[in-house]
Amino acid sequence: MTDQRIAFIGTGIMGAPMARNLLRAGYAVIVHNRTPSKAEALRADGASVADSPAQAAEQADVVISCLPDSPDVEAVWLAAEGVVAAMRKNTLGIDMSTIAPSTARKVADAVLRAGGAFLDAPISGGDVGAVNATLSIMAGGPDEAFKRAEPIFRAMGKTIVHCGPNGMGQQTKLCNQVICVLNILAAAEAITMARKAGLDLARMLEATTAGAARSWMLENLGPKMAAGNDDPGFLIDLQQKDLRLVQETARELNLPLPGTALVSQLFAANQAAGEGRLGTQAIVKTLERLAGLRNLPDR
Repeated sequence: MTDQRIAFIGTGIMGAPMARNLLRAGYAVIVHNRTPSKAEALRADGASVADSPAQAAEQADVVISCLPDSPDVEAVWLAAEGVVAAMRKNTLGIDMSTIAPSTARKVADAVLRAGGAFLDAPISGGDVGAVNATLSIMAGGPDEAFKRAEPIFRAMGKTIVHCGPNGMGQQTKLCNQVICVLNILAAAEAITMARKAGLDLARMLEATTAGAARSWMLENLGPKMAAGNDDPGFLIDLQQKDLRLVQETARELNLPLPGTALVSQLFAANQAAGEGRLGTQAIVKTLERLAGLRNLPDR
């Protein structure tokens, strides 16, 4: 049992199982979510529940957030009644959302001025990785802050990499998202081709996941695509948010990313069909509509 108290803000699809894993590792955890019922669900696991980010932060040695987007992170950390205003000196702040690198640096500066240290530490591995504590964690920030955070990260993830100073964790995550979405598209195109050709999809997946085409996306999302299972491990709407961050950063770098732009447009077709709250594997629906394998949505 550790004597460190951790405030965990944002208990959605990813955050709730991450907080549970911290509780299982022996940490005292205070949770807050803007939808109170999502935080209350963790009370049975041993968490205490705070009414606001400030109330959570003032009780904690470490504050972790896992939130949808850059504006949410700024609101939680930098608002007049946010984390920075309430946290104690020497607090370790960790944001595990996927946000703009510039936002991560802005929050880090504010935490530093308040006498704390900050890491941007986005994650990859989906809801399965969050539940099983096998996430990949990409951290940006000072060496000493990373060393302090590493045991906490070990309770939530399997691969923990210190990527450089503040902002570089987020920059690494954007690279991760480029790789992910292009692999999702590859898997979806293969499923669509197999279906059009009349292949047995299970046998096709058995063959391809054992060879050079093998990938996490094919192994985990390929069967869902084949079965028509659109349950979200990661929402299309959130993936599109990440791709917006990728493309904004690419423009700053004067960097063309044609494949990434194509995938974003295909996801936009899902959103136009009312499918933004489905899992990212539902991109196969867009490809199947283009291939004439399913009807266009009624309008």
